[in-house]
Amino acid sequence: MKWTLIPLVMIVAACDPGTPPQPETGRQPNPAFEAQIQAMEKARAVEGQVMDAAEAQRKQMDEAAQ
Repeated sequence: MKWTLIPLVMIVAACDPGTPPQPETGRQPNPAFEAQIQAMEKARAVEGQVMDAAEAQRKQMDEAAQ
């Protein structure tokens, strides 16, 4: 019994439970993609302005047609 228990205890004691989990930090944006991200944000803002202008133009045309 001792001959099987001692090696088993040594094996279990030798096992490393692994490194403790590291706290997750916020991801840093990749500088290579930062320019594209900013361009997309500007494009979305411009798209909103264009859609508003188109809606205003449609309203003016509808009022003129009546």
